[in-house]
Amino acid sequence: MISVVGVRFKQAGKIYFFSPGELQIELGQHVLVETSRGIELGEVAEQIKQVPEDDIVQPLKQVVRVATESDKCQAQTNRSDEQSAFIIAQEKIEQHELDMKLVGVEYTFDRSKLVFYFTSDKRVDFRELVKELASHFRTRIELRQIGVRDEAKMVGGLGICGRALCCSAWMSDFAPVSIRQAKDQDLAMNPNKISGVCSRLKCCLRFEAEVYEEARTDLPKLGDRVMTPAGEGRVVAVYVLKGQYVVQANEGPRFVLGINGQVVSNSSDVQPPSEEHCSGNCENCSATSTGAATKDELAVAKDAAPEQANRKKSHRWKKNRPTKGANAVKQKREGPGGGH
Repeated sequence: MISVVGVRFKQAGKIYFFSPGELQIELGQHVLVETSRGIELGEVAEQIKQVPEDDIVQPLKQVVRVATESDKCQAQTNRSDEQSAFIIAQEKIEQHELDMKLVGVEYTFDRSKLVFYFTSDKRVDFRELVKELASHFRTRIELRQIGVRDEAKMVGGLGICGRALCCSAWMSDFAPVSIRQAKDQDLAMNPNKISGVCSRLKCCLRFEAEVYEEARTDLPKLGDRVMTPAGEGRVVAVYVLKGQYVVQANEGPRFVLGINGQVVSNSSDVQPPSEEHCSGNCENCSATSTGAATKDELAVAKDAAPEQANRKKSHRWKKNRPTKGANAVKQKREGPGGGH
């Protein structure tokens, strides 16, 4: 076992282990640590604890000292200079007409390196840009290309829920999210509904996936044959969060059953959501904000569909019908005997 302390350098950033040595360090204190980029200022996120040596990435760096007020002022000066460096770098990118988007700028604590973060859809030749930046700032320059998720984490923002983005607020790492998790939650496959501000699948789809997986274990699947008070029937819809499913009996009404098989309701008016589901992209209905159309909206759309079809057919007939003036010109050219 070895003594370590967890240090975080950014809000919602990863936690790295360092050796505290003989220092007495408390949670929330700012400390100076030795990293591969030089001396950095970080915040203690985990108190001193004992961990197995196999869990440590060697060599284990050392905590230099607890940060002083002078060190904190130096960090504030770096943050201020980063804003001016961002403006200068943006101007030089426009001068060179480079296809890249500058996202952020970061000074190391000892100002030995200046890192520029950017996004781009293709490879960028920024050698001349690096030379100009190095001659202007008189320090080592590093341009690091990042992805759209890292951009959202760095810039921050508000999600569709109205709260701060999870990746910038508390997530320390990105976990893989698949389209299967969205399908298991019966969500409409509309990119506007299941994508975040980074244009990738929402991270919250993964947060809720375990709840749906656990809830589905006690529910039948679509198409399964189950018994009802009216005999055997087929499962035509599943309400995961309610813990209910709809069964269409072979001879009889539709039943809504609970997890224990108890009848919640039995009415022929019960309709499965699959018959009313709408992706929000069709022309004959207006979808609600949840991606599903209501019964009234579907009824109005069905009544309006024949009228729209007739209107389009009439428009095509009028468009293709020759005008009276065109017929007169044709007869004048061909003469009374026709074109032969």
